Amino acid sequence: MAAAVTSPHRRGLVLLCLFLGRLWEIRASQIRYSVPEETVKGYIVGNISKDLGLEPQEMTERGVRIISRGRTQLFALNLRSGSLVTAGRIDREELCAQSIRCLFNFKVLVEDRVQLYGIEIEVTDMNDNAPKFQAENLEIKINEIAVPGIRYPLPEAVDPDVGLNSLQSYQLSPNHHFSLDLRTGDDGTINPGLVLERALDREEEAAHHLVLIASDGGEPRRSSTVHILVTVVDVNDNAPVFAQPIYRVTVPENVPPGTQLLTVRASDPDEGANGEVAYKFWKISEKQSPLFQLNENTGELSTAKSLDYEECAFYEMEIQAEDGGGLKAWTKVLISVEDINDNRPEVIVTSLFSPVREDAPQGTVVILFNAYDRDSGKNGQVVCSIQESLPFQLEKSIEDYYRLLTSQILDREKTSEYNITVTATDRGTPTLSTEIHITLHVADINDNPPSFSQTSYSGYVLENNVRGTSIFSVTAHDPDSNENARIIYSLAEDTIQGVTLSSYVSINADTGALYALHPFDYEQFRDLQVQVRASDSGDPPLSSNVSLSLFVLDQNDNVPEILYPTIPTDGSTGVELAPRSAEPGYLVTKVVAVDRDSGQNSWLSYRLLKASEPGLFAVGLHTGEVRTLRALLDRDALKQSLVVAVQDHGQPPLSTTVTLTIAVADSIPDVLVDFGNLDVPLNPEASDLTLYLVVAVAAVSCVFLAFIIILLALRLRRWHTSRVLQASGGGLAGMQASHFVGMDGLQAFLQTYSHEVSLTTDSRKSHLIFPQPNYADTLISQESSEKKDPLCVSDDSRFPIEDTPLVPQAPPNTDWRFSQAQRPGTSGSQNGDETGTWPNNQFDTEMLQAMILASASEAADGSSTLGGGAGTMGLSARYGPQFTLQHVPDYRQNVYIPGSNATLTNAAGKRDGKAPAGGNGNKKKSGKKEKK
Repeated sequence: MAAAVTSPHRRGLVLLCLFLGRLWEIRASQIRYSVPEETVKGYIVGNISKDLGLEPQEMTERGVRIISRGRTQLFALNLRSGSLVTAGRIDREELCAQSIRCLFNFKVLVEDRVQLYGIEIEVTDMNDNAPKFQAENLEIKINEIAVPGIRYPLPEAVDPDVGLNSLQSYQLSPNHHFSLDLRTGDDGTINPGLVLERALDREEEAAHHLVLIASDGGEPRRSSTVHILVTVVDVNDNAPVFAQPIYRVTVPENVPPGTQLLTVRASDPDEGANGEVAYKFWKISEKQSPLFQLNENTGELSTAKSLDYEECAFYEMEIQAEDGGGLKAWTKVLISVEDINDNRPEVIVTSLFSPVREDAPQGTVVILFNAYDRDSGKNGQVVCSIQESLPFQLEKSIEDYYRLLTSQILDREKTSEYNITVTATDRGTPTLSTEIHITLHVADINDNPPSFSQTSYSGYVLENNVRGTSIFSVTAHDPDSNENARIIYSLAEDTIQGVTLSSYVSINADTGALYALHPFDYEQFRDLQVQVRASDSGDPPLSSNVSLSLFVLDQNDNVPEILYPTIPTDGSTGVELAPRSAEPGYLVTKVVAVDRDSGQNSWLSYRLLKASEPGLFAVGLHTGEVRTLRALLDRDALKQSLVVAVQDHGQPPLSTTVTLTIAVADSIPDVLVDFGNLDVPLNPEASDLTLYLVVAVAAVSCVFLAFIIILLALRLRRWHTSRVLQASGGGLAGMQASHFVGMDGLQAFLQTYSHEVSLTTDSRKSHLIFPQPNYADTLISQESSEKKDPLCVSDDSRFPIEDTPLVPQAPPNTDWRFSQAQRPGTSGSQNGDETGTWPNNQFDTEMLQAMILASASEAADGSSTLGGGAGTMGLSARYGPQFTLQHVPDYRQNVYIPGSNATLTNAAGKRDGKAPAGGNGNKKKSGKKEKK
């Protein structure tokens, strides 16, 4: 209960303390100085830096400055010394007129604290003005019958100074008829009067000359005079009389010039000129005189100019009425100006903190301004407001000063500047308002990373582009400004096929344009995956990445490549065999080609460009198959040359050609006979070449014979040992099949024995046959065909060429696949099985022998046409580099050797129950060819 009683007392004490503290704060923030008037410019009023608690050098740093309401500033700050000095001449009378104390107030703002200090300066008076009469000469008419003791008012002198410096006394020049009478009014003014001491006699002295002196009490003393002419007139015994001793009128300040305010009236019972009254201003200040006008005949008082309540709210004057006889009367007129709401509020921006950082905390002061109205009362009360949609709030500071604060965190990316409209409205009727528009800029901070318009980009570039070509461009946007929005583009480090990405492309750091540093090759790589980084220049910098896929587009920059027939490395050409019994449409061979390009650029077409005998052969447009158009005749030449062109469908199309040599014969011996009938040219170089070839072939044959003997011995030894026989069976299964020899090996068989070793991987037996010596073709083993000593020399050399390693052939394009019907086979072999193996018949064997002998014969006359490289016997040229004897079945299962009764049998065929193909049918024919 006791706590409840004491609680209100405690709250009252707390509120009283807060109120007293506020009063002390206001009192403490008021600084007072005094300065005499008429001081020169730069006069030191006081040390304001000390009173503000600042050092002189801090005045500039803290933004200390004087704030005034638009009127002329009489004082200034000396920021170097920290003093408050006068800005010009100060006239106290202009500032404060007749006020006892002349106080000048203004505000000093310490900008960094956003704190205002009130400055009050009292201007002390100096005796710089002498008393002054309204006129230098005055005429007074006095009736000669005037009774002594009558007092005649004299004009007052005006001294704008105050105190002792103001008007203090009057003196009248010595005379016998008049004396000076001084009276003090209610307002403290001294009113001089002229008192008649002795009766006047116009006939004795019609005029009297007097001097009235007005003096002040300053140092030095100042004075002024007025000359009074007293004229003695005839008798006028009635003076004018005003209806009212004081006239009062209230007028609004907005009355137009010429408005009648009032009419003063004075009556005079005299007649004639003595009863005619004239009006004039008797006592009026210099400032008020231009504002009013008085009709001297009617006494109407009207405005000559517009009145302004804010300049003067009250006017006081005296009007004199004088009749024709010189009698006078005086009355006082008091004019009160009524204020109307004719002034709009004025708004003066004292401080504008622009730009303001977008991360400024809530409650940051951005604008300090002053709003006031020159009107009074409710007309001078001002209320300020801003738009409600802005993130700011108004707060009243001291007196009529307002602060604009942030009410939330700003975001420059949403709004970079605010157009703030401050509306100041008074409470008058009707209300008047003033609007000022303030633009507040928001300073940017780096709070947004660059962003790309897409999550990923893809572009296309043609291969074989020019170095330095612009291939793509990316653009990122940063909503920040200035350096925070300046974007620098770069590429993330990466490697492509072991090479750094920067070796292929570069990026312009300013524009984001990508440039190719090297021409692209579609066949090398088809796309590039690039990471583009966009970083701004802020502090700290922000960045973002985007993926870019560059796809290389193919161009027709690769000519078709011939896979079959291949071009031999020994200078010879492959030979294809076409039997004379071939029917129309017979498949002689097939041209196989590929194009490294893709799409339409890799579509190939074949056409016969040139033929030694037109109309005999045709080439498939899309298959490349060479077929007969008609049946072969005896008159057709043995050797047929065809030039086949292979062209792609690119733009522009590219093409290549291949020359095919086709031997027209039913069997290989026929080829030999036909080639033997060819005339050998009488060329000594060709004869020497033949001699060299024969010697080389003989040497190779000897080596091969030695190899056969050694191999035979080993086989006999293994045959006697079952364990060795089993090991040899496994070893033979892994041996490589023999390959046909090309031009290098064919001539060696012209003067050697036919010998062959038939080894099968699925039997435990070996079949060895030693036929009689003859000139038939034999198969040379792989070991002998791979010797580095070539047996063939070029046509333009008389000596054997040096040892040259054989050039390995490149693997074929794995994209090419052939159907079962498209697999190359022996020319004319249309009865082969579906596995693509060569048929085991005597006819095919004879064709192979014919090819061997034909190559030997052409080599002898310097125009080698058979052969596809060492160890290939022309088959790689016919069926491609991948076609070796490893892909060919053991054709020696049934081979007839001309000139011998022996036949290579097919042991596997016998084991499987298949009868070997007979070879006796052609013995006589082959023997005849041997004799030739």
